[in-house]
Amino acid sequence: MPKVTFVRERKTVECEEGANLREVALANGIELYRGIHRYLNCRGHGMCGKCAVVVRSGGENLSPPTVIERVRIALMPFLPIGREGKLRLACQSRVLGDVEVETKPGLHPVPAEFWLKRPQGA
Repeated sequence: MPKVTFVRERKTVECEEGANLREVALANGIELYRGIHRYLNCRGHGMCGKCAVVVRSGGENLSPPTVIERVRIALMPFLPIGREGKLRLACQSRVLGDVEVETKPGLHPVPAEFWLKRPQGA
């Protein structure tokens, strides 16, 4: 059985292969949502993006991102910067093997070079 480690909560749980990551978290008392979003979210349809997690390791052990997930993450302001390929929506991810995730990610510190890039030749 695959193991999911929730880094922030320091908790590891086992689940069935193919289980939905959001459902695994909620069934084990892991809170994915901040504040009012505990009550106001899309209930796992991939529309709100509030169940975003950062995959620390084992990303290959999650199902490939769905079209809905790729679009939703692309529309998130700032959150994906510096986390390209590591940010996933728990509601759209199926657990296929051991994985380590960080729930409720905040803004990632962005290096100053990102903001200060100048066009070449300037």
